[in-house]
Amino acid sequence: MDTVNKVIDESKQGEAYQLETTSTENGKKLFLESYGCQMNFSDSEIVASILLDKGFTTTQNYEEADVIFVNTCAIRENAEQKVRNRLNDFKRVKQKNPKAVVGVLGCMAERLKAQFLEQEKLVDIVVGPDAYRDLPNLIEEAEDGRKAINVILSKEETYADLTPVRLGGNGVTAFISITRGCDNMCSFCVVPFTRGRERSRDPETIVKEARELFEQGYREVTLLGQNVDSYLWCGGGLKKEILTEEQKANAVTFAQLLEKVALVNPDLRVRFSTSHPKDMTDEVLYTMAKYENICNYIHLPVQSGNSRVLDLMNRGYSREWYLDRMAAIRRIIPDCGISTDVITGFCTETEEEHQETLSLMELVQYDFAYMFMYSERPKTLAERKYKDDIPEEIKKRRLTEVVDLQQKHSAIRTKAAVGKVHRVLVEGTSKKSEDMLMGRNSQNTVVVFPKEQFKKGDYVNVLVNSCTSTTLIGKAI
Repeated sequence: MDTVNKVIDESKQGEAYQLETTSTENGKKLFLESYGCQMNFSDSEIVASILLDKGFTTTQNYEEADVIFVNTCAIRENAEQKVRNRLNDFKRVKQKNPKAVVGVLGCMAERLKAQFLEQEKLVDIVVGPDAYRDLPNLIEEAEDGRKAINVILSKEETYADLTPVRLGGNGVTAFISITRGCDNMCSFCVVPFTRGRERSRDPETIVKEARELFEQGYREVTLLGQNVDSYLWCGGGLKKEILTEEQKANAVTFAQLLEKVALVNPDLRVRFSTSHPKDMTDEVLYTMAKYENICNYIHLPVQSGNSRVLDLMNRGYSREWYLDRMAAIRRIIPDCGISTDVITGFCTETEEEHQETLSLMELVQYDFAYMFMYSERPKTLAERKYKDDIPEEIKKRRLTEVVDLQQKHSAIRTKAAVGKVHRVLVEGTSKKSEDMLMGRNSQNTVVVFPKEQFKKGDYVNVLVNSCTSTTLIGKAI
């Protein structure tokens, strides 16, 4: 999260994982690399769970792997190009080892299945986000020389019964998926087409996973969903649109789920991502205020500060609605850290409408922001209905203005935390000094301080006495 106040216009760098061998080893090695959002990294943990159960071991060297998977992101064009380049690396490995199996998982897999398998012949396996249980069978098909594909989207799959294998983490923080898919249909977004309709996971399995993580030494969980605020568990896979009023009254809401996870243990911090302005209720905010271990941090994407543009984006709220939600957050959780997403240069955006985004940023003064130029994505409503008519140089200039303003606000918000005591969960050693530890406070700001006798997983009260534009620096008290 310490990179969010600079321009993020590509997916995260690929991350490969290695685990200790299992007792049921079958001699085959898996190389698994992930790109994109937190949900993709969480999905990779599900994939690892399925394949390690079949005797695979993991490796960080793709040249020695029998099976190579890349878990992909389709949110932006740059992310897709990066994955294509990576697949060419893997293709060279396959030339040396014809028996190696190369596969694409996730959002790009669903969107570009024909190109990958037939036109470009870069891969042997294409698997969508809802078909990971089928991976052992698909690997066998590919090993027999057949092209293996399963990109069928499910209305029920949540992988709730699987225990994810924690990959490449710090042993302190972990993700828990609470929903899959999305029903919002924002006009710029491909997620509903690559991940399918929204479905919520049984709350008892979520609580169980949180409890097990705490028992394993983890001290923070982040509840993940494309829109966590619309979480609603009604039992038996029932859909929201067919519920009776009585069933709705007895359903588990996101606020109630938050409380259930917070009650696992007061020393288990709880975060969540991502929220949606149209669905965030005061009930969620009051639940956050009630429990100290629910972090005072909300990521609430605004995308634009202009109501007309928001309507074109099919976001479901206006500028005024968003500012009302901001006012509620400030009223109920006064010290809440807030971050956002901003898109510049969306179809037909005028200079005056861009200025409204800047003015909204001035009103809110976010701690962090993810900032992007609009990038047209295939299959979306915007691609079908609107012309991408803002010249690239104007998009870039508007993005620069957004970034410059956010850097100013980030510095203001960080400086305001100096002179205060912050409860910090230690995540590890600082990248810049072996003598310093790093962690985050409740507001999700990075804090560094001298190591002394403290270790990873400890909670430490730190008096902050200085800062950079994004990091707090202090001493344990």
